[in-house]
Amino acid sequence: ASLAVWVEERLLPLRSSDEDTQRAVVQRWWSSLETDERFVLTKLMTGAFRVGVSKRLVVRALAELAATETDVIAHRLAGDWQPTADNFASLIRPPSPDDKPGTDDPSRPYPFFLASPVEAPGAADTLAQQVAAISDKLGPIDDWLCEWKWDGIRAQLIRRDDNIWIWSRGDEDLTPRLPEIVTQAAALPDGLVLDGEVLAWRDDQPLPFGVLQTRINRQDVTPRARRDAPVAFIVYDVLEHDSRDLRDSAIEDRRQILESLPKTGVIRSSELVTAESWDELAESRKSSRERRVEGLMLKRRGSPYRAGRRVGDWWKWKVDPLTIDAVLTHAEPGRGRRANLLTDYTFALWTGSEPGTGELVPVARAYSGLDNDEIAELDRWLRNNGVRRFGPVREVKPHHVFELAFEGVSESTRHRSGVALRFPRIQRWRRDKPLEQADTLDALRALMPELGPKP
Repeated sequence: ASLAVWVEERLLPLRSSDEDTQRAVVQRWWSSLETDERFVLTKLMTGAFRVGVSKRLVVRALAELAATETDVIAHRLAGDWQPTADNFASLIRPPSPDDKPGTDDPSRPYPFFLASPVEAPGAADTLAQQVAAISDKLGPIDDWLCEWKWDGIRAQLIRRDDNIWIWSRGDEDLTPRLPEIVTQAAALPDGLVLDGEVLAWRDDQPLPFGVLQTRINRQDVTPRARRDAPVAFIVYDVLEHDSRDLRDSAIEDRRQILESLPKTGVIRSSELVTAESWDELAESRKSSRERRVEGLMLKRRGSPYRAGRRVGDWWKWKVDPLTIDAVLTHAEPGRGRRANLLTDYTFALWTGSEPGTGELVPVARAYSGLDNDEIAELDRWLRNNGVRRFGPVREVKPHHVFELAFEGVSESTRHRSGVALRFPRIQRWRRDKPLEQADTLDALRALMPELGPKP
């Protein structure tokens, strides 16, 4: 039988059967299949059928099969695409001039356009050198629109067929968790798709990302959750207006439409940042942490809205990361090609008022930042210096200090340390520093932004 028959006619209907029926049917299948077939069937049933290829490679392969553009395939796969025979036939059908946005699925978002980091590999350390490199790379500042880079969840708000959907960049439907945004989106015109950022927001300013996490991780949005983590949708692009796809229009034209839309309380336009020179823009960038943003976005005037990460038109100039020196205390095997190496590390800080005092408490996990030689060297040391094991996790003798880089720090009730780091990664191996000189939890907390008064 074909894969479609197995999924649609056998596996999916079995979900509604009682446990005894499921057991009998699965055992009958197992007894009738070859070893390789049983392996694939079991993977399908457990939801663990993974293939080590990127989504981009899958899109390219499907585009080649369908003899069409990759952007078309990426768009058709966006949102809640289900692997049925009919949907696959629609996926690879030739595009038609009569295709209208949202015709086959009004909830479908567009592929997101992603920015590239403006700093070149090995960029200079000083701000003046960064500015000079950016000026050489991007040319006159008049060729660019600049705005703040918000630290939230990238999302598209879709208003079609008198319905509203909010999709994250990871194709997660956020609509039920954001009722305030949905309510005010009802005042927007139909046939509209907005690209922007969902933020925790209070008193006309964003709250730390950790506050948003307490809200977005909940399936049930209680009145208390709405009170503790109010949200806003900051819009910086219009992808569809009056049921017309605007992605090929110049960004200035899309921005003009954005400014003409009705203003609502929690749906607002992203602020443009004006500057006469790159030096002046660099001065504005210095206020990023105070504003609780990640830095700046640079968008070339006249540019269309592309799909995926296309280098050239959208750049992100982020603030320099925060850093802390922490002690490696635990390690476990990585994934995929690194499954035989200890590459996922846990780092800790001292709880005392001074480095080297109190106890070491875990504050972050990180698995990126070391090269292959360093990983191999550290793996050998970890295997020879284990203290005890908890399943795949090894507690090791505290000895090595690493400088961790991260984007922010916030309060967290889920962690013993009481804090959580945003995007932690290893910046360098501090072979020169003994563990008694690693930083304290108080030093990390000092980097935490003030949340401001609650209403």
